[in-house]
Amino acid sequence: MTDTPVIGVLALQGDVREHLVALAAADAVARPVRRPEELDEVDGLVIPGGESTTISKLAVLFGVMEPLRARVRDGLPVYGTCAGMIMLADKILDPRSGQETVGGIDMIVRRNAFGRQNESFEAAVDLEGVPGEPVEGVFIRAPWVESVGAAAEVLAEHEGHIVAVRQGNALATSFHPELTGDHRVHRLFADMVRANRETES
Repeated sequence: MTDTPVIGVLALQGDVREHLVALAAADAVARPVRRPEELDEVDGLVIPGGESTTISKLAVLFGVMEPLRARVRDGLPVYGTCAGMIMLADKILDPRSGQETVGGIDMIVRRNAFGRQNESFEAAVDLEGVPGEPVEGVFIRAPWVESVGAAAEVLAEHEGHIVAVRQGNALATSFHPELTGDHRVHRLFADMVRANRETES
């Protein structure tokens, strides 16, 4: 088995290309995923930022929501940024009508908690598990985590709000590391995928 993991990016809506570039820079084979058969071919999956309600509806429409839930339950490594964080939450504080999540992290998330598009900002974030200087976090209509369950580990906070969480093979950040040119968070996720493949082999 090659050491290079195959990591998909859920390519229904959002900043897919930026994640593909960041994953390739983190020594992974990166490919877009839209359909259940493409999901079967990856060792891990990134759920990008975008509009969580739209991603949710398209995941159902493309028939990928239930297979994705099943694979996450079975331990598929998954990383969600911004809207992807919302998709990985077991509960949304203020869901839109009909909005569904994949789940996987025992947390309650508040949508658009940091404000609207014109209130977007960047901030240095000390992220546990990422060595070196703080990560530059790009927050665009970003959620925050209201609370986490006992199984979830808080990796970072910003101004008293939880902005990065990990639970087992699931990782989520409120911010967009794929927009900065710093690929350390994607490298952390690629390492999670490699470790999971080793335990399964």
